[in-house]
Amino acid sequence: MLVVEDDLGVAEALVSGLRRLGLQVVPAHSAAEALAAPPADLVLLDLNLPDAKGVDLCRRLRAKAADMGIIAVTCLGETHHRIAGLHAGADDYVVKPFSLAELCARMEAVLRRVRPRPEEPIVLGGLRIDPAARAVIRDDRPIGLAPKEFDLLLCLARAAGTVVPRKRLYLEGWDTIGQGMGRTLDVHIATLRAKLGEPPLIETVRSIGYRLPLPGDWGRPCP
Repeated sequence: MLVVEDDLGVAEALVSGLRRLGLQVVPAHSAAEALAAPPADLVLLDLNLPDAKGVDLCRRLRAKAADMGIIAVTCLGETHHRIAGLHAGADDYVVKPFSLAELCARMEAVLRRVRPRPEEPIVLGGLRIDPAARAVIRDDRPIGLAPKEFDLLLCLARAAGTVVPRKRLYLEGWDTIGQGMGRTLDVHIATLRAKLGEPPLIETVRSIGYRLPLPGDWGRPCP
């Protein structure tokens, strides 16, 4: 991936964090360096650059590769700035400051949209989740889920055994970090938990998020 950021301190911290996650990252500190960089699957693009307007660079990068994901990363959060970035070809828009967890969730979502790949079914004990068919079976019993319920379950299953933060679940289900949505997520999780049946499969981790335990831990009461 390509990180275009002219602030050396911000760039170093971001590149270091992404590399710790196992990603191959190329830094660029100007529009010229970004245009000279090798092709990337995903670009994190600061819109405030010393040698070009970020929206102009976004258009040029988009023209080079239609299937490349581009996320505009900037301190400019007003609506007209967001609209300009998206019209220039960005797939998403992240306003500084942001958490690395939120950024990674957005990166994954963008890559799934721009480069969709067939995903194998996820099998956890008697639970089978087929992303391609959007079908769920538990102990040979088909389970009908609403679209957002399926998205939430798939997100939890991909991270089975670990806690998925509420922000990430909001991004998966509603493409937002959750402001003003009240208990929408909790209601959907409660409905999903009921449809999946016994023993309960989704644990609440208070003030943090939810977890789908690995099969060996199933059967513990949900808080």
